[in-house]
Amino acid sequence: MSTPLSRPSYAAVLRVPHARRTFTAALTARLSYGMVSLAVLLSVTHATGSYAVSGTVLSLFGATTVFLMPLRAKLIDRHGPRRALPPMSALYGALLSVLAVLTWRPGAPAAAIGLTAALAGSCAPPLGPTMRALWSELVTDRDLLQRAYSLDGVAEELLYVSGPALIATLGGFAPPAAGILLSAALNVGGTCAFVTSPTMAAQRPAPRKEGSAGVRPAGEGAALVRGLLPSVVVALGAGLALSAVELLVMAFATERSYDPALVPWVLGALSAGSALGGLANGVVRWRTSARARLCRFGAGLGLVLAAAGLAPGLWTLTAAMACAGAFIAPALTTAYLLADESAPESARTQAGAWVNMAVNTGSSGGAMAAGLLIGRLPLPLCFTLAGGTALVAAVAAGSRVAGAARVGWGRPVWGRHPH
Repeated sequence: MSTPLSRPSYAAVLRVPHARRTFTAALTARLSYGMVSLAVLLSVTHATGSYAVSGTVLSLFGATTVFLMPLRAKLIDRHGPRRALPPMSALYGALLSVLAVLTWRPGAPAAAIGLTAALAGSCAPPLGPTMRALWSELVTDRDLLQRAYSLDGVAEELLYVSGPALIATLGGFAPPAAGILLSAALNVGGTCAFVTSPTMAAQRPAPRKEGSAGVRPAGEGAALVRGLLPSVVVALGAGLALSAVELLVMAFATERSYDPALVPWVLGALSAGSALGGLANGVVRWRTSARARLCRFGAGLGLVLAAAGLAPGLWTLTAAMACAGAFIAPALTTAYLLADESAPESARTQAGAWVNMAVNTGSSGGAMAAGLLIGRLPLPLCFTLAGGTALVAAVAAGSRVAGAARVGWGRPVWGRHPH
Protein backbone atom coordinates (compact mmCIF):
# COMPACT_ATOMS: atom_id res chain seq x y z
CA MET A 1 0.00 0.00 0.00
CA SER A 2 1.25 3.46 -0.75
CA THR A 3 0.08 7.02 -0.92
CA PRO A 4 1.37 9.91 -3.03
CA LEU A 5 3.62 12.34 -1.25
CA SER A 6 3.84 15.92 -2.43
CA ARG A 7 6.60 17.04 -0.08
CA PRO A 8 9.52 16.78 0.31
CA SER A 9 10.52 16.79 -3.36
CA TYR A 10 13.64 15.83 -5.28
CA ALA A 11 14.60 19.50 -5.20
CA ALA A 12 14.55 19.24 -1.41
CA VAL A 13 17.26 16.58 -1.61
CA LEU A 14 19.57 18.97 -3.43
CA ARG A 15 18.75 21.75 -0.98
CA VAL A 16 20.29 19.79 1.88
CA PRO A 17 23.46 21.69 2.90
CA HIS A 18 26.39 20.76 0.63
CA ALA A 19 24.41 17.93 -1.02
CA ARG A 20 24.45 19.49 -4.50
CA ARG A 21 28.21 20.03 -4.53
CA THR A 22 28.98 16.63 -3.08
CA PHE A 23 26.60 14.77 -5.40
CA THR A 24 27.84 16.64 -8.50
CA ALA A 25 31.44 15.80 -7.65
CA ALA A 26 30.57 12.13 -7.11
CA LEU A 27 28.68 11.95 -10.41
CA THR A 28 31.61 13.55 -12.25
CA ALA A 29 33.94 10.88 -10.91
CA ARG A 30 31.42 8.10 -11.55
CA LEU A 31 31.02 9.19 -15.17
CA SER A 32 34.42 7.59 -15.65
CA TYR A 33 32.84 4.19 -15.10
CA GLY A 34 30.20 4.87 -17.73
CA MET A 35 32.95 5.53 -20.29
CA VAL A 36 35.89 3.34 -19.42
CA SER A 37 34.68 -0.09 -20.58
CA LEU A 38 33.97 1.07 -24.13
CA ALA A 39 37.17 3.12 -24.16
CA VAL A 40 39.26 0.12 -23.11
CA LEU A 41 37.55 -2.14 -25.63
CA LEU A 42 38.15 0.25 -28.53
CA SER A 43 41.71 1.08 -27.50
CA VAL A 44 42.86 -2.49 -27.02
CA THR A 45 41.26 -3.57 -30.27
CA HIS A 46 43.04 -0.68 -32.02
CA ALA A 47 46.38 -1.60 -30.43
CA THR A 48 46.27 -5.36 -30.91
CA GLY A 49 43.90 -5.88 -33.83
CA SER A 50 42.35 -8.79 -31.91
CA TYR A 51 38.86 -8.96 -30.49
CA ALA A 52 39.92 -12.01 -28.47
CA VAL A 53 42.64 -9.99 -26.72
CA SER A 54 40.37 -6.99 -26.16
CA GLY A 55 37.65 -9.23 -24.73
CA THR A 56 40.12 -10.89 -22.38
CA VAL A 57 41.55 -7.56 -21.24
CA LEU A 58 38.07 -6.17 -20.63
CA SER A 59 37.17 -9.30 -18.63
CA LEU A 60 40.28 -8.92 -16.47
CA PHE A 61 39.53 -5.25 -15.89
CA GLY A 62 35.91 -5.99 -15.02
CA ALA A 63 36.74 -8.90 -12.75
CA THR A 64 39.20 -6.98 -10.57
CA THR A 65 36.91 -3.95 -10.51
CA VAL A 66 33.88 -5.93 -9.37
CA PHE A 67 35.20 -8.72 -7.17
CA LEU A 68 37.63 -6.58 -5.19
CA MET A 69 35.06 -3.84 -4.59
CA PRO A 70 34.01 -5.11 -1.12
CA LEU A 71 37.66 -5.09 -0.05
CA ARG A 72 38.13 -1.50 -1.20
CA ALA A 73 34.86 -0.55 0.48
CA LYS A 74 36.12 -2.11 3.71
CA LEU A 75 39.14 0.19 3.58
CA ILE A 76 36.80 3.18 3.26
CA ASP A 77 34.70 2.04 6.22
CA ARG A 78 37.85 1.52 8.28
CA HIS A 79 39.82 4.66 7.39
CA GLY A 80 37.13 7.06 6.14
CA PRO A 81 36.61 8.30 2.56
CA ARG A 82 38.91 11.31 2.93
CA ARG A 83 41.89 9.07 3.67
CA ALA A 84 41.06 6.04 1.53
CA LEU A 85 39.59 7.47 -1.69
CA PRO A 86 42.42 9.78 -2.90
CA PRO A 87 45.12 7.05 -3.00
CA MET A 88 42.75 4.66 -4.78
CA SER A 89 41.77 7.27 -7.35
CA ALA A 90 45.37 8.39 -7.89
CA LEU A 91 46.52 4.81 -8.53
CA TYR A 92 43.51 4.14 -10.74
CA GLY A 93 44.14 7.27 -12.79
CA ALA A 94 47.87 6.56 -13.09
CA LEU A 95 47.32 2.99 -14.25
CA LEU A 96 44.65 4.05 -16.74
CA SER A 97 47.13 6.60 -18.10
CA VAL A 98 49.72 3.85 -18.52
CA LEU A 99 47.10 1.75 -20.30
CA ALA A 100 46.33 4.68 -22.61
CA VAL A 101 50.03 5.07 -23.46
CA LEU A 102 50.34 1.34 -24.17
CA THR A 103 47.35 1.34 -26.49
CA TRP A 104 47.89 4.71 -28.18
CA ARG A 105 49.53 3.02 -31.16
CA PRO A 106 49.39 -0.55 -32.50
CA GLY A 107 52.00 -3.06 -31.44
CA ALA A 108 51.81 -3.09 -27.65
CA PRO A 109 52.36 -6.51 -25.98
CA ALA A 110 49.06 -8.08 -24.95
CA ALA A 111 50.45 -9.33 -21.62
CA ALA A 112 51.46 -5.82 -20.53
CA ILE A 113 48.06 -4.44 -21.54
CA GLY A 114 46.22 -7.16 -19.65
CA LEU A 115 48.31 -6.77 -16.49
CA THR A 116 47.90 -2.98 -16.48
CA ALA A 117 44.13 -3.25 -16.99
CA ALA A 118 43.79 -5.78 -14.17
CA LEU A 119 45.80 -3.59 -11.79
CA ALA A 120 43.77 -0.53 -12.74
CA GLY A 121 40.52 -2.35 -12.01
CA SER A 122 41.79 -3.45 -8.62
CA CYS A 123 42.25 0.20 -7.60
CA ALA A 124 38.93 1.61 -8.88
CA PRO A 125 37.42 3.62 -5.99
CA PRO A 126 33.89 2.47 -5.00
CA LEU A 127 32.32 5.89 -5.42
CA GLY A 128 28.74 4.68 -5.82
CA PRO A 129 28.64 2.77 -2.52
CA THR A 130 30.46 5.65 -0.80
CA MET A 131 27.96 8.23 -2.03
CA ARG A 132 25.01 6.05 -1.05
CA ALA A 133 26.47 5.58 2.43
CA LEU A 134 27.00 9.34 2.64
CA TRP A 135 23.35 10.06 1.75
CA SER A 136 22.28 8.46 5.02
CA GLU A 137 24.52 10.93 6.86
CA LEU A 138 23.46 13.96 4.83
CA VAL A 139 19.73 13.25 5.00
CA THR A 140 18.05 12.68 8.35
CA ASP A 141 14.47 12.30 7.14
CA ARG A 142 13.18 8.87 6.14
CA ASP A 143 11.13 9.99 3.13
CA LEU A 144 13.80 12.36 1.90
CA LEU A 145 16.43 9.61 2.11
CA GLN A 146 14.26 7.42 -0.12
CA ARG A 147 14.22 10.24 -2.67
CA ALA A 148 17.97 10.67 -2.39
CA TYR A 149 18.54 6.99 -3.17
CA SER A 150 16.11 7.12 -6.09
CA LEU A 151 17.76 10.24 -7.48
CA ASP A 152 21.17 8.59 -7.13
CA GLY A 153 20.02 5.45 -8.94
CA VAL A 154 18.43 7.32 -11.85
CA ALA A 155 21.47 9.59 -12.22
CA GLU A 156 23.79 6.60 -12.27
CA GLU A 157 21.76 4.97 -15.02
CA LEU A 158 21.97 8.15 -17.08
CA LEU A 159 25.75 8.12 -16.67
CA TYR A 160 25.91 4.69 -18.29
CA VAL A 161 23.84 6.00 -21.19
CA SER A 162 25.79 9.23 -21.71
CA GLY A 163 29.26 7.72 -21.17
CA PRO A 164 29.36 5.69 -24.42
CA ALA A 165 27.97 8.70 -26.31
CA LEU A 166 30.89 10.81 -25.05
CA ILE A 167 33.37 8.14 -26.13
CA ALA A 168 31.77 8.02 -29.59
CA THR A 169 31.99 11.81 -29.89
CA LEU A 170 35.61 11.85 -28.75
CA GLY A 171 36.45 9.10 -31.23
CA GLY A 172 35.53 11.42 -34.07
CA PHE A 173 38.70 13.50 -33.62
CA ALA A 174 41.05 11.62 -31.25
CA PRO A 175 42.60 8.13 -30.94
CA PRO A 176 40.56 5.58 -28.94
CA ALA A 177 43.06 5.75 -26.07
CA ALA A 178 42.08 9.37 -25.49
CA GLY A 179 38.85 8.03 -24.01
CA ILE A 180 40.86 6.19 -21.35
CA LEU A 181 42.72 9.39 -20.48
CA LEU A 182 39.44 11.30 -20.21
CA SER A 183 38.04 8.57 -17.93
CA ALA A 184 41.12 8.83 -15.70
CA ALA A 185 40.90 12.63 -15.54
CA LEU A 186 37.20 12.59 -14.64
CA ASN A 187 37.74 10.04 -11.90
CA VAL A 188 40.69 11.79 -10.30
CA GLY A 189 39.24 15.29 -10.63
CA GLY A 190 35.78 14.25 -9.43
CA THR A 191 37.19 12.30 -6.49
CA CYS A 192 39.31 15.25 -5.39
CA ALA A 193 36.26 17.50 -5.48
CA PHE A 194 34.23 14.83 -3.66
CA VAL A 195 36.60 14.37 -0.73
CA THR A 196 37.18 18.13 -0.33
CA SER A 197 33.46 18.80 0.02
CA PRO A 198 32.61 20.49 3.35
CA THR A 199 30.48 17.45 4.13
CA MET A 200 33.58 15.28 4.21
CA ALA A 201 35.25 17.49 6.80
CA ALA A 202 32.90 16.09 9.43
CA GLN A 203 33.27 12.48 8.33
CA ARG A 204 35.29 10.14 10.50
CA PRO A 205 36.01 6.43 10.20
CA ALA A 206 33.17 4.42 11.66
CA PRO A 207 33.77 3.19 15.18
CA ARG A 208 34.96 -0.40 15.23
CA LYS A 209 33.39 -2.63 17.84
CA GLU A 210 36.20 -5.13 18.04
CA GLY A 211 37.92 -7.09 20.74
CA SER A 212 41.50 -6.69 21.83
CA ALA A 213 42.68 -8.93 19.00
CA GLY A 214 40.97 -6.76 16.39
CA VAL A 215 38.34 -9.40 15.65
CA ARG A 216 34.74 -8.48 14.89
CA PRO A 217 32.45 -9.41 17.79
CA ALA A 218 30.93 -12.86 17.55
CA GLY A 219 27.66 -12.86 15.65
CA GLU A 220 28.06 -9.41 14.07
CA GLY A 221 29.45 -10.83 10.82
CA ALA A 222 26.71 -13.44 10.61
CA ALA A 223 24.06 -10.80 11.30
CA LEU A 224 25.46 -8.64 8.51
CA VAL A 225 25.33 -11.54 6.07
CA ARG A 226 21.74 -12.36 7.02
CA GLY A 227 20.71 -8.72 6.64
CA LEU A 228 22.35 -8.40 3.22
CA LEU A 229 21.10 -11.67 1.73
CA PRO A 230 17.74 -10.41 0.39
CA SER A 231 19.38 -7.41 -1.29
CA VAL A 232 22.23 -9.43 -2.76
CA VAL A 233 19.99 -12.25 -4.00
CA VAL A 234 17.51 -9.94 -5.74
CA ALA A 235 20.32 -7.83 -7.23
CA LEU A 236 22.02 -10.96 -8.55
CA GLY A 237 18.79 -12.20 -10.12
CA ALA A 238 18.10 -8.82 -11.71
CA GLY A 239 21.62 -8.64 -13.13
CA LEU A 240 21.31 -12.12 -14.64
CA ALA A 241 17.97 -11.34 -16.24
CA LEU A 242 18.82 -7.91 -17.61
CA SER A 243 22.13 -8.85 -19.23
CA ALA A 244 20.41 -11.77 -20.96
CA VAL A 245 17.68 -9.46 -22.26
CA GLU A 246 20.15 -7.44 -24.34
CA LEU A 247 21.06 -10.51 -26.40
CA LEU A 248 17.48 -11.75 -26.46
CA VAL A 249 16.20 -8.50 -27.97
CA MET A 250 18.85 -8.72 -30.69
CA ALA A 251 17.88 -12.32 -31.39
CA PHE A 252 14.20 -11.35 -31.48
CA ALA A 253 14.86 -8.64 -34.08
CA THR A 254 17.00 -10.99 -36.18
CA GLU A 255 14.51 -13.84 -36.05
CA ARG A 256 11.64 -11.55 -37.13
CA SER A 257 13.78 -9.83 -39.84
CA TYR A 258 13.67 -6.38 -38.25
CA ASP A 259 16.39 -3.82 -38.91
CA PRO A 260 19.12 -4.30 -36.24
CA ALA A 261 19.32 -0.51 -35.98
CA LEU A 262 15.98 -0.64 -34.12
CA VAL A 263 17.43 -2.70 -31.27
CA PRO A 264 18.96 0.29 -29.40
CA TRP A 265 15.50 1.90 -29.34
CA VAL A 266 14.05 -1.19 -27.69
CA LEU A 267 16.80 -1.20 -25.08
CA GLY A 268 16.35 2.55 -24.73
CA ALA A 269 12.74 1.90 -23.74
CA LEU A 270 14.06 -0.37 -20.98
CA SER A 271 16.30 2.44 -19.69
CA ALA A 272 13.55 5.04 -20.01
CA GLY A 273 11.14 2.82 -18.09
CA SER A 274 13.77 2.33 -15.40
CA ALA A 275 14.34 6.08 -15.04
CA LEU A 276 10.62 6.81 -14.79
CA GLY A 277 10.10 3.93 -12.39
CA GLY A 278 12.95 5.16 -10.21
CA LEU A 279 11.55 8.67 -10.07
CA ALA A 280 8.06 7.39 -9.29
CA ASN A 281 9.41 5.12 -6.57
CA GLY A 282 11.03 8.09 -4.88
CA VAL A 283 7.86 10.17 -4.65
CA VAL A 284 5.68 7.52 -3.05
CA ARG A 285 5.28 7.08 0.70
CA TRP A 286 5.36 3.32 0.98
CA ARG A 287 3.48 1.68 3.82
CA THR A 288 5.10 -1.70 3.24
CA SER A 289 8.62 -2.48 4.44
CA ALA A 290 11.66 -2.16 2.20
CA ARG A 291 12.12 -5.93 2.42
CA ALA A 292 8.63 -6.62 1.08
CA ARG A 293 8.96 -4.00 -1.66
CA LEU A 294 12.29 -5.44 -2.78
CA CYS A 295 10.79 -8.87 -3.35
CA ARG A 296 7.74 -7.47 -5.14
CA PHE A 297 9.82 -5.31 -7.48
CA GLY A 298 12.06 -8.28 -8.30
CA ALA A 299 9.07 -10.53 -8.93
CA GLY A 300 7.41 -7.89 -11.13
CA LEU A 301 10.56 -7.57 -13.21
CA GLY A 302 10.74 -11.33 -13.68
CA LEU A 303 7.09 -11.74 -14.65
CA VAL A 304 7.15 -8.95 -17.24
CA LEU A 305 10.37 -10.23 -18.81
CA ALA A 306 9.00 -13.75 -18.98
CA ALA A 307 5.86 -12.50 -20.72
CA ALA A 308 7.87 -10.32 -23.14
CA GLY A 309 8.86 -13.37 -25.16
CA LEU A 310 5.22 -13.72 -26.28
CA ALA A 311 5.25 -10.29 -27.96
CA PRO A 312 3.94 -10.55 -31.54
CA GLY A 313 6.19 -7.79 -32.87
CA LEU A 314 9.05 -5.46 -32.08
CA TRP A 315 6.89 -2.52 -31.01
CA THR A 316 4.96 -4.71 -28.59
CA LEU A 317 8.28 -5.94 -27.28
CA THR A 318 9.36 -2.30 -26.87
CA ALA A 319 6.30 -1.60 -24.72
CA ALA A 320 7.02 -4.73 -22.67
CA MET A 321 10.62 -3.58 -22.14
CA ALA A 322 9.41 -0.19 -20.93
CA CYS A 323 7.12 -1.94 -18.43
CA ALA A 324 9.95 -4.22 -17.29
CA GLY A 325 12.24 -1.21 -16.91
CA ALA A 326 9.78 0.38 -14.50
CA PHE A 327 10.80 -2.29 -11.94
CA ILE A 328 14.58 -2.05 -12.41
CA ALA A 329 15.52 1.19 -10.65
CA PRO A 330 12.98 0.64 -7.82
CA ALA A 331 14.35 -2.86 -7.22
CA LEU A 332 17.99 -1.78 -7.16
CA THR A 333 17.30 1.40 -5.20
CA THR A 334 15.42 -0.60 -2.59
CA ALA A 335 18.21 -3.20 -2.51
CA TYR A 336 20.76 -0.50 -1.68
CA LEU A 337 18.42 1.12 0.84
CA LEU A 338 17.77 -2.18 2.60
CA ALA A 339 21.48 -3.02 2.61
CA ASP A 340 22.24 0.30 4.29
CA GLU A 341 19.52 -0.28 6.88
CA SER A 342 20.80 -3.79 7.61
CA ALA A 343 24.47 -2.91 8.03
CA PRO A 344 26.17 -1.60 11.19
CA GLU A 345 27.95 1.75 11.10
CA SER A 346 31.28 0.01 10.55
CA ALA A 347 30.16 -1.65 7.28
CA ARG A 348 27.80 0.75 5.46
CA THR A 349 30.02 1.19 2.41
CA GLN A 350 30.74 -2.53 2.27
CA ALA A 351 27.03 -3.28 2.29
CA GLY A 352 26.43 -1.19 -0.82
CA ALA A 353 29.52 -2.69 -2.46
CA TRP A 354 28.18 -6.23 -2.01
CA VAL A 355 24.92 -5.29 -3.74
CA ASN A 356 26.86 -3.59 -6.52
CA MET A 357 29.03 -6.67 -6.94
CA ALA A 358 25.96 -8.90 -7.12
CA VAL A 359 24.44 -6.84 -9.95
CA ASN A 360 27.66 -6.87 -11.96
CA THR A 361 28.31 -10.55 -11.34
CA GLY A 362 24.83 -11.35 -12.56
CA SER A 363 25.35 -9.17 -15.63
CA SER A 364 28.41 -11.18 -16.63
CA GLY A 365 26.78 -14.54 -16.05
CA GLY A 366 23.49 -13.69 -17.73
CA ALA A 367 25.08 -12.64 -21.01
CA MET A 368 27.12 -15.83 -21.11
CA ALA A 369 24.11 -18.05 -20.39
CA ALA A 370 21.94 -16.29 -22.97
CA GLY A 371 24.64 -16.69 -25.59
CA LEU A 372 24.68 -20.44 -24.98
CA LEU A 373 20.89 -20.87 -24.99
CA ILE A 374 19.90 -18.70 -27.97
CA GLY A 375 19.57 -20.93 -31.01
CA ARG A 376 19.27 -24.07 -28.89
CA LEU A 377 15.92 -23.25 -27.28
CA PRO A 378 12.85 -21.41 -28.61
CA LEU A 379 13.19 -17.67 -28.06
CA PRO A 380 10.01 -17.34 -25.91
CA LEU A 381 11.43 -20.02 -23.62
CA CYS A 382 14.70 -18.06 -23.37
CA PHE A 383 12.74 -14.97 -22.29
CA THR A 384 10.90 -17.11 -19.74
CA LEU A 385 14.17 -18.42 -18.33
CA ALA A 386 15.62 -14.90 -18.15
CA GLY A 387 12.56 -13.58 -16.31
CA GLY A 388 12.49 -16.71 -14.20
CA THR A 389 15.91 -15.95 -12.72
CA ALA A 390 14.66 -12.63 -11.38
CA LEU A 391 11.42 -14.21 -10.18
CA VAL A 392 13.15 -17.11 -8.42
CA ALA A 393 15.59 -14.71 -6.77
CA ALA A 394 12.69 -12.59 -5.50
CA VAL A 395 10.86 -15.64 -4.15
CA ALA A 396 14.05 -16.90 -2.49
CA ALA A 397 14.67 -13.50 -0.91
CA GLY A 398 11.06 -13.39 0.25
CA SER A 399 11.40 -16.79 1.88
CA ARG A 400 14.57 -15.66 3.57
CA VAL A 401 12.84 -12.54 4.83
CA ALA A 402 9.95 -14.56 6.20
CA GLY A 403 12.37 -16.89 7.95
CA ALA A 404 14.26 -13.94 9.41
CA ALA A 405 11.05 -12.53 10.86
CA ARG A 406 10.15 -15.84 12.50
CA VAL A 407 13.49 -16.27 14.26
CA GLY A 408 13.96 -12.63 15.17
CA TRP A 409 16.57 -11.62 12.58
CA GLY A 410 14.69 -8.54 11.53
CA ARG A 411 15.82 -5.15 12.75
CA PRO A 412 13.60 -2.09 13.12
CA VAL A 413 13.65 -0.13 9.90
CA TRP A 414 15.73 3.05 10.20
CA GLY A 415 16.65 2.04 13.73
CA ARG A 416 20.38 2.52 13.17
CA HIS A 417 20.29 6.27 12.51
CA PRO A 418 18.42 8.91 14.50
CA HIS A 419 15.85 10.48 12.19
